[in-house]
Amino acid sequence: MKEGDSALSSVDLSDRYKDVEFIKIFFTDLNGRLRALTVNPELMEGIVQKGVGFDGSSIAGITTVDDSDRLLFPIPKSFRTLQFSTEQVGFCIAKILNLLGGRSQSDPRGVLERVLERAEEEYGVTFQVAPEHEFFLLKSDDFTKNIHSDKAGYFHSDPHDKGGSVRNQIIRTLKHCGIRHEKAHHEVTASQHEINLEHTDALSAADRTILFNYVAERVAAEQGMHMTLMPKPFDNQNRNAFHLHISMWDKEGNNLFYDKDREYHLSRRARQFIAGILKYARQTSIIMASTYNSYKAYVPEREAPMAVGWGIKNRSSMVRLPYCTGPENTRLELRCPDPSGNAYLQMAALIQMGLQGIREELECGPPDTGSVYRSLRDCRVWDERFLPRSMYEALVEAERSEFLKELLGPNIYSNYLCLKIASWEEHRTHVTPRELGNYLSI
Repeated sequence: MKEGDSALSSVDLSDRYKDVEFIKIFFTDLNGRLRALTVNPELMEGIVQKGVGFDGSSIAGITTVDDSDRLLFPIPKSFRTLQFSTEQVGFCIAKILNLLGGRSQSDPRGVLERVLERAEEEYGVTFQVAPEHEFFLLKSDDFTKNIHSDKAGYFHSDPHDKGGSVRNQIIRTLKHCGIRHEKAHHEVTASQHEINLEHTDALSAADRTILFNYVAERVAAEQGMHMTLMPKPFDNQNRNAFHLHISMWDKEGNNLFYDKDREYHLSRRARQFIAGILKYARQTSIIMASTYNSYKAYVPEREAPMAVGWGIKNRSSMVRLPYCTGPENTRLELRCPDPSGNAYLQMAALIQMGLQGIREELECGPPDTGSVYRSLRDCRVWDERFLPRSMYEALVEAERSEFLKELLGPNIYSNYLCLKIASWEEHRTHVTPRELGNYLSI
């Protein structure tokens, strides 16, 4: 049974609502930040049917103050019961509607839904996705102090791995609500951790990312730690990534990325899918790496991909074909996203890029050989062989992109770029302590 099959139907939910004191209805703003409304479980059945109102103008990118009213409609099959140390909480994902009952054009989840619906209508395919969840567990969020919780490194065990107990409690909390993990470990950088969950359908994987982020932050706080998804908190160290593993399936249950008769057992459609990702990677960079801090991670030898390319088991490549034990495990791994972005938009962009490669019958070319970082010595300020190395460069690509505009729709495209341009301008004009140290003596 796949993980998503265990979700409860609306018929089953009326009794389950009674087991919790509060229900939190979650959605995201365009930036990907979690938003939640706490409701009375006794009113939940009515809210599922009629929705509950909120001020959309107070949420980044949703709507304007002159048209602010929006409705949250909980999605019953997303309901989970979360057991924390002090309380049991109901968790539910919501979609956003306007007052006339139509889908809000600024709902990020709706973008992914449309991409998946088109994929099924056009090609009869579905997608399985398994994100890698990386995060830091710090002693606090006060950067004037030493905030590292440990000095451990890759695969270190306790007692060096001080966050192991937090990881284990995150896993227990998820298991209690029906979500199984595959593996977990300390990552390369001090205080950094990774938890990988089982693959599931793309929409459930995005919903589950919202759940994971909430659970991880809450469990960490209960144990006196600060969990952060900030991409690059520390100089000269690895970043937090949000690697996305994806496979494409037909209605008969065949993995369409696998072909036993082709090189690397990689089907023609898989190669076209890769080619689409490569062609549109720069145009969607502002989705995959959505903050100005994200681009500080794109440095050589720190496991963040810099060049637009693909490789076989090559961790310096942007798209990687991981080691696979059989046809059912054949998948692609996209290594450029980080967890500061909106998971719905990131997964929608990944799938749409790949499908566009199939539509255009593109060819991905030969895979990367050796470390891609070695080819960076002659790079220029603007070099389209590489991913954007600043938020400004990514925004220029996004402004020029008809592909991104079609993917997001005019409403989200406009609102999203306004948010990101404002963020870049704030960063561009902010005077930092380093600037004062370097230039105050002039």
